[in-house]
Amino acid sequence: MAEHGHPAFPLDPRYPSDPIVATAVSTDYGALDLTAAHRWGYGWDPAKSRALRPKGRRMTNAEYADFPACNAESSRRLMRGIDVKRDWLYASTRTIEVDKAVNHDPRLRKAWDVWSRCVAEQGFTRYPDPQAAYTDTAWQRGSDGNTRHTPRERATAAADVTCKRRHHTAEIWHAVQARKQAADITRHRDRYAAGLQALRTYRATIAEVLRKLG
Repeated sequence: MAEHGHPAFPLDPRYPSDPIVATAVSTDYGALDLTAAHRWGYGWDPAKSRALRPKGRRMTNAEYADFPACNAESSRRLMRGIDVKRDWLYASTRTIEVDKAVNHDPRLRKAWDVWSRCVAEQGFTRYPDPQAAYTDTAWQRGSDGNTRHTPRERATAAADVTCKRRHHTAEIWHAVQARKQAADITRHRDRYAAGLQALRTYRATIAEVLRKLG
């Protein structure tokens, strides 16, 4: 950025305007903490959200215009010696396929059905699975991904977690996921090994950069 005429560019800048944030489920298994569910529903303490924001000032429009090219250049340097399409992204692409297999597993489908009935019996929506409860648009997430923490949301989240505990939903889910992942790694061991080597290369490059920066 300095080479593009921005010598005072901050290390941790904010965008000129706050971007829309897409929020994924907090864990693979949805909400799990009963205390947090009672207090924050499917959201979180707003103070924690603020703590994760960039510490630097906002970029100016002129800085923002040059930022994508500089960001791309830094990424190229950090990915030196890595075949991005073949190795770096391999595990991520397999995760999509493994998750499909997990979601269609009969044992997990049965566990979700038991969980769903349990939540409905407590007077709440009968969701098909915990992700659907977590991402329900009724919780009106803001641009930072946080929810409104309404009484209905908090009560639903508490019922969700209670039913997971009562019927061991997360444990069953984890067991199914682990089995599918292990099978996929066995079938594609060489490709996963290449992906692991790519990660090690990336970490070595990061370490080298940090040493130069002191």
